[in-house]
Amino acid sequence: MNVSDDKHLWVSWDHYHRLIEELAYQVAKSNWKFDQILCLARGGVRPGDVISRIFDVPLAILATSSYREAAGTERGHLDIAKYITMTKGTLSGRVLLVDDLLDSGVTLQKVTAHLQAHYKDVTEVKSAVLWWKSCSVVKPDFHCAYLPTNPWIHQPFEEYDTLGAGGLLGRFESDNK
Repeated sequence: MNVSDDKHLWVSWDHYHRLIEELAYQVAKSNWKFDQILCLARGGVRPGDVISRIFDVPLAILATSSYREAAGTERGHLDIAKYITMTKGTLSGRVLLVDDLLDSGVTLQKVTAHLQAHYKDVTEVKSAVLWWKSCSVVKPDFHCAYLPTNPWIHQPFEEYDTLGAGGLLGRFESDNK
């Protein structure tokens, strides 16, 4: 059992899902009406999907990536996908931008600038994250937890980063013995 401290925050699946619901609660309580959700892949996909279902609004996905170095533990250059994935139409109106965390804040800054430059029909953007670290250069509009010591967040799905297909096969084969 891993214990959270100032340097590491260990998150269970139950806690993770509860935070997503809390984030949706905060957005609902604010009475801010939005037309679409734009989640940042990969970390914002799960929260964005749940919030999209709760509010019954369209979900769009924008792939971004900066944590690729050292098995995903070191921030590198930020890449933003050329296109936003949506089922119909284009991104417009009031948009709730969802991600899992605000670390440096660079992703939020650059994605917001990207939206302003390329999506003229977007009239307002507000951000929603599960965790906001104090080292961020920007403040989210909605967040669940403020982390003043900037711990590394160990999310429950990270085991899949190193599991691989062989590990998955081994897990199921040992379960079926």
